[in-house]
Amino acid sequence: MSSFTGIPHAATDFYARLEEDNTKEFWAAHKEDYERHVRAPLVALTEALAPEFGEAKLFRPHRDVRFSKDKSPYKTHQGAYVQTAEATGWYVQVSADGLLLGGGCYHMDSPRLRAYRAAVHSPGTGQQLEQIVADLRGGDWEISGERVRTAPRGWDREHERIELLRHKDLASMRWVEDGDIVTTPRLVDEVRERWEQVRPLVDWLAATDAGRPAAAAR
Repeated sequence: MSSFTGIPHAATDFYARLEEDNTKEFWAAHKEDYERHVRAPLVALTEALAPEFGEAKLFRPHRDVRFSKDKSPYKTHQGAYVQTAEATGWYVQVSADGLLLGGGCYHMDSPRLRAYRAAVHSPGTGQQLEQIVADLRGGDWEISGERVRTAPRGWDREHERIELLRHKDLASMRWVEDGDIVTTPRLVDEVRERWEQVRPLVDWLAATDAGRPAAAAR
């Protein structure tokens, strides 16, 4: 039986206050709030979903500020990630704005990007991805990802799937709109349903990464 009881309002309140006072002093004074209201509920949520989606990893709360002008020491959100292939999988995030869900590929190195674009170009797998993206958009998912401005080098600007070819990574995101669900055990079912909706995209991208025909993904 799941130990998950919901993500309390105290979690979003914690991040609202952190946005106002992103300092080591604030964190030290409220670390127990983070552990109790943010980290522990997210661990319980992802553990409840693990039998169907896999084990999750929680990202570190500290920012890497070595190459950033913004030296704020802490992230103003907490994310958890279930990986199915390199940089590919499902995502959940809590912040002052609420709960964000997603799935996709968040980074493609050069070999991966070449494989992705070859699959987009191929009629069978390319059309499959087109339909997956259309279905997600029709279900109020936002399609996101870094893109080149026009056409990737070596590709025709008039290619029928040029919008997909422009992507350097590809993900789909949406917010949990019913805030009342977030604070209850029903959130497990909500995340499960939404992650299943984005599974075709995750599977397509995972198949491309593995070098298998993407059409083999369910």
